Amino acid sequence: MKPESNHIFDCIRRSCRKVAERATRVKIDYSRIPSYAASLPVDKVAKPQLDAKCHYLGKKEDTVNFLLTLATINFGSGYFPHLRKRAGMSGYFTMASALNDAYATQGPLSARQLAKISVEECTRMFDQDPDNKIVRELMQHFSIALNDLGRLVLNRFHGSFTALVESAESSAGRLVQLLKNMPYFNDAASYDGCEVLFYKRAQISAADLSLAFQGREWGHFEDLDQMTIFADNLVPHVLRIDGVLMYEESLTARINGGELIPAGSTEEVEIRACAVHAAELIKKEISESGKAVTSPALDNFLWNRGQQPEYKALPRHRTRGVFY
Repeated sequence: MKPESNHIFDCIRRSCRKVAERATRVKIDYSRIPSYAASLPVDKVAKPQLDAKCHYLGKKEDTVNFLLTLATINFGSGYFPHLRKRAGMSGYFTMASALNDAYATQGPLSARQLAKISVEECTRMFDQDPDNKIVRELMQHFSIALNDLGRLVLNRFHGSFTALVESAESSAGRLVQLLKNMPYFNDAASYDGCEVLFYKRAQISAADLSLAFQGREWGHFEDLDQMTIFADNLVPHVLRIDGVLMYEESLTARINGGELIPAGSTEEVEIRACAVHAAELIKKEISESGKAVTSPALDNFLWNRGQQPEYKALPRHRTRGVFY
């Protein structure tokens, strides 16, 4: 029997596979998987890294603090078209670089500070327009999420972010289990009477720690290879543009028209779950060719591919929620 810490990743894979098998609005083109896997530059796929210009790296304990704090507010893609973005930056990099600047100039935010950070403070820190109602809604979500993190670290780990990570005992699965106790990390949905698990940002927390610490110290996780991709709105978009995912015509028309896809709706769950299952099949194909790649590394490659102009020029689905 597999350790309980790994079991959570099996549950994610199994639930997403079930959705993919039943999906009616989103389909995987299984015939495309072998050629698509063969086309990927595996050397680049297998070597992801964090951008030092936007991430507070090389600061030991403070880097752990930064990465957990960033993961806590790493959502809001449905709000991003309304953000005041930094020149040449996406919504994610705008948020990451603003948090990095705050840490560099004012020092890390303590658990106590996070536990009481306000909407107004979030709005100032991320340099957003306080009169923009849509953006203010996102800042409200940010403050709630950060309050939750601060309270968790204070109440269970005596204010120590490293103690939180250490309590996972080098298991990404256990770290996910810890983080999903916070509502904004509890990334699960219902589909056809079944629970579907994603845990996108909880998994990213482990992946980013591993990258920042090169698999050592607080970045050492023995089960990192068991994780799935991080289901959001960009990786499915890349897989759709590349011909691996196929959307129902009416869904494509809604996305192209800028219509929001409701969080937890049938089509939204199908988009994310089919992306997870397709990525598992791509990873399996690469593995059977004699090469090795983890799902986090594959996700990182596909996500960065999505930053290229040809992908950004085409509409992706937008959902206003707190999981991605």
